[in-house]
Amino acid sequence: MNPTEAIAWYVVFLFSTTLHEAAHAWAALKGGDDTAYLGGQVSLDPTPHIRREPIGMVVLPLLFLFINGWPLGYASAPYDASWAYRFPKRSALMALAGPAANLSLAIASGLIMVIGIHAGMFQLGYGGAFSGIVGAEGGGALGTLAFLLSLTFSLNVLLMTFNLIPLPPLDGSAALGLVLPEDTARRWQEITHQPMVQLIGLLLVYKFAGPLIGGVLVQAIGILVALT
Repeated sequence: MNPTEAIAWYVVFLFSTTLHEAAHAWAALKGGDDTAYLGGQVSLDPTPHIRREPIGMVVLPLLFLFINGWPLGYASAPYDASWAYRFPKRSALMALAGPAANLSLAIASGLIMVIGIHAGMFQLGYGGAFSGIVGAEGGGALGTLAFLLSLTFSLNVLLMTFNLIPLPPLDGSAALGLVLPEDTARRWQEITHQPMVQLIGLLLVYKFAGPLIGGVLVQAIGILVALT
């Protein structure tokens, strides 16, 4: 991977993850918990998010990028656990806000690609699913834009799908509180916040989630192609 592609990968990862966490923080603020807001995380400035999780936002993504060719990391937005316990529905909405932000980015980048194809700016199928959904003849600025849009679409579909898996400690697990009775949702919080339960959840995700996430990305690209 050349340095320009590596920088593009990291920038897209950083922006997508920052938006995800800012959405969590904003939803919590609207729901009555200002913990993340007071920490400066209702912001698209990545600095407070990096300050909170420097390993997950900088060290691991860059390490995986140069080893595997794609970034892998994590971030988190602080919240008041007692607030989440008192208001499980609001807490569930906070959990859903992050994946919703990724969905919004995927839709926006997908629409721009579709418009660009119809306008003759982009062409389909210049490479892999991640970086080459669309391309531009001759490269240049349009080629760079096509590369960034392809990355943004693919990465955000994957982030959304991954985080919606209903296993702790992922957002999909916390979002179940939206459909559970409040007492059951509180009990679910108690269970899923236990470290051992979260470890088991992560192991299950690592073992079985790959085909699901890949399948959703294939379907999303299929919808994109159908719109062209």
